[in-house]
Amino acid sequence: MAGGATGEGRVRILVVGLGNMGASHADAYHRSDGFEIVGLMSRTIRSREIPEALAGYPLFEDFEEALAETTPDAVSINSYPDTHAAYALRAMKAGAHVFMEKPIATNVEDAERIVAAAKAGGRKLVLGYILRVHPSWQTFIEKGRGLGKPLVMRLNLNQQSSGPAWHWHRNLIDSLMPIVDCGVHYVDVMCQLTGARPVRVHGIGARLWDEAARQNYGHMHITFDDGSVGWYEAGWGPMMSEEAFFVKDVIGPKGAVTITARNAARAEGTDRSDSADIDRHTKTDAIRIHHADVGPDREFTRADEILSMDDEPGHQELCDREQEFFLRAIREDLDLDASMRAAVDSLRIVLAAERSILEERAITLD
Repeated sequence: MAGGATGEGRVRILVVGLGNMGASHADAYHRSDGFEIVGLMSRTIRSREIPEALAGYPLFEDFEEALAETTPDAVSINSYPDTHAAYALRAMKAGAHVFMEKPIATNVEDAERIVAAAKAGGRKLVLGYILRVHPSWQTFIEKGRGLGKPLVMRLNLNQQSSGPAWHWHRNLIDSLMPIVDCGVHYVDVMCQLTGARPVRVHGIGARLWDEAARQNYGHMHITFDDGSVGWYEAGWGPMMSEEAFFVKDVIGPKGAVTITARNAARAEGTDRSDSADIDRHTKTDAIRIHHADVGPDREFTRADEILSMDDEPGHQELCDREQEFFLRAIREDLDLDASMRAAVDSLRIVLAAERSILEERAITLD
């Protein structure tokens, strides 16, 4: 196997999973001068429609067969979370670098094993934390850090399930609760905002959907060692409300920073809700900055600032940016220790929230 050596040659990549994120990442590789797709793998790929742009690439339904026949420099893992650890460890054992959609694994032990294997083998492991390459979220975090301490962070992403979303939400819940699957993104944001250590997690959950294997609604509270607190809420299912499904807000002694997004229900003429639209998950229309300063008359001394985000990248462009970073990591031998540790830490926190729900008690973190 080529092993993805540094340099300017094209990186030969095997793409695993062609769902929402997998198809977007495959499209990024297809259009990139730095990657060459050597195969597409999914356990049901021969019975599904392949996007026109990706037609013609070798198709595989068995991971071991795909790995053996394509001998890739890198593997892009975009399958269901309960397959992540096995695929990643096997790919790295074969000498391949790995891009992996979040979460890194479904338990902390597997996550640690994956990171250890990457370090031991000198392989690059890049996790699909899409908000880390999003300029609007980078601005949100930068402005939030200037609010003083402690911080109060309020984040959610509820999704109404219908049509295709009905199926992929139900299937995802077979692997993880919504607050675990999506929560790693927003816990990662909280950790970046505070720069502090989380010390306690409390979660609550409810199973509202008979079709779901576990609780399809969850809410977690996190306390940090600097006094900051945050909550995250996530729910999937056909019963979820379209009101307040997108809350992204941080408050500190000096004011508040809020991401605002169009909070409409269904796009006119469609049955698809905005909350289930993958393009809306990262979309911001503006960032509102509120200043807490008041004068002698106790009136605010400064008006709120509105930062327009009309020119921000869309979902596909963000996926392109993730793969540009993956390519740089391979070619330039970037140090990824901090980002790998952050992926394990965010998983540890959301799994503590799941444990809190199951055990009906707050969890103290080590």
